[in-house]
Amino acid sequence: MAALTAAMRLARVPPSARAKPHVIVIGSGFGGLAAAIRLGARGYRVTILEKLDGPGGRASVFRQDGFTFDAGPTIITAPFLLEELWQLCGRRLADDIDLRSISPFYRIRFDDGLSFDCSAERAAMRAQIARLSPADVAGYDRFMATSEKIFRIGFEKLGHASFSRWTDMARIVPDLFRLEGYRTVHGLVAKYIKDERLRVVLSFHPLLIGGNPFTATSVYCLIAFLERQWGVHFAMGGTGVVVKAMVGLIEGQGGRIRYGAEVGSIVVREGAAKGVRLASGENIPGNLVVSNADAAWTYRYLVPSDGRRRWTDKRIDRARYSMSLFVWYFGTRRCYEDVSHHTILLGPRYRALLDDIFRRKVLASDFSLYLHRPTATDPSLAPDGCDAFYVLSPVPHLESGVDWSVAAEPYRRAIARRLSETVLPGLEQEVVTSRVMTPQDFQDRLLSFRGAAFGFEPVLTQSAWFRPHNRSEDVKNLYLVGAGTHPGAGLPGVLSSARVLDSVVPHANAFA
Repeated sequence: MAALTAAMRLARVPPSARAKPHVIVIGSGFGGLAAAIRLGARGYRVTILEKLDGPGGRASVFRQDGFTFDAGPTIITAPFLLEELWQLCGRRLADDIDLRSISPFYRIRFDDGLSFDCSAERAAMRAQIARLSPADVAGYDRFMATSEKIFRIGFEKLGHASFSRWTDMARIVPDLFRLEGYRTVHGLVAKYIKDERLRVVLSFHPLLIGGNPFTATSVYCLIAFLERQWGVHFAMGGTGVVVKAMVGLIEGQGGRIRYGAEVGSIVVREGAAKGVRLASGENIPGNLVVSNADAAWTYRYLVPSDGRRRWTDKRIDRARYSMSLFVWYFGTRRCYEDVSHHTILLGPRYRALLDDIFRRKVLASDFSLYLHRPTATDPSLAPDGCDAFYVLSPVPHLESGVDWSVAAEPYRRAIARRLSETVLPGLEQEVVTSRVMTPQDFQDRLLSFRGAAFGFEPVLTQSAWFRPHNRSEDVKNLYLVGAGTHPGAGLPGVLSSARVLDSVVPHANAFA
């Protein structure tokens, strides 16, 4: 029966496509979709295998009671990385996607009610710095100059480098020291800024990619300039519109995507990937395999242990992993017009809370929150007169031992109270639709190792060459894209990971 099914699937592939070398992409997150487009443009026949019933992975979409919720990423920076994909298909990004600039990028609300708006406008930022701490204006200018220098090296030169050899890492060591990459993000900010509130404003960015500002390498200070350079954008209709359009590009190239197709293992023979075996038992042969699954999960559970010399079970188990997230998606019967598109609500503690999350791995009673109100920009995502939101709280990954089947609802209620007391008055009486995602869902639904929302923690010893390589060190013809490989998490990172494939995957003609 399995052989008959495989034969029927092959019969549906046009004869012209069968002659092309076949690439199997595991997962349809942004990294997998971008990889499929790039490989399709280089002559490969591409099949994407997606565990869920729709595309996107972490960027999937929930529709409920007339509301539309992006499950994961909502911020689009460095849109040129998307534009490149459309150009490879002979199209323009604007043909399919209406991107709107967001200003302010984020409104940061301190626990005492004071707020700070982050934007691309240098004069506006300097004025807000002066309002909080006039003595720090010059230091802010020096910090942004340093951020630009790190950006020029860390993003423009190294963001799409492969780091396949240790010598690739050795070549950047002088730049790393010159730019003080041995410091942490908070440590570099503190070198220039004295006011503790402003240190928070300028150092929180690693949290957007799963890192702790007090341990993440200062290379990630490049994000501050990246946002100034290209801005922060929102896709009208939600991030899911971008995912859907990318699927359209792939299908236009002749590629296919199969849903409900969970990969159980990568088939390895004589040290090389030869295809995959689905959880259903179906075997799918391929010339190359690209995994957009969580990198730790890929090696720990999809690649046979006897085929791994570098990424052994022991190494994977001993690695450091990012925080996880508790995400509450909800819709209200009224609009909160005074709430910005993105708001960061800081709690009474900053460093101590991050220590609870990353080091002690305990679920604290207080929290800092990221509140997303997409209807501030696109009212069509909710019924008339209503608002759509999601709020996320950084929490420890599953090594905490928290039983989320018990803890989720009390934690959600605590968040609702906090929002009601601060920026969403009367919230608990206004909610008309609700759902949550916990670290357990990150593990069970998205197959994230230990429920870590961003994969490996972005510390210096787990960056660049020290991270799982885009071209597998253990298995020939296996490649990795997504948050867990180089350069890391965040939309620019995962799109750049697919860009790396241009330099490490041979052109399809090599298989002729």
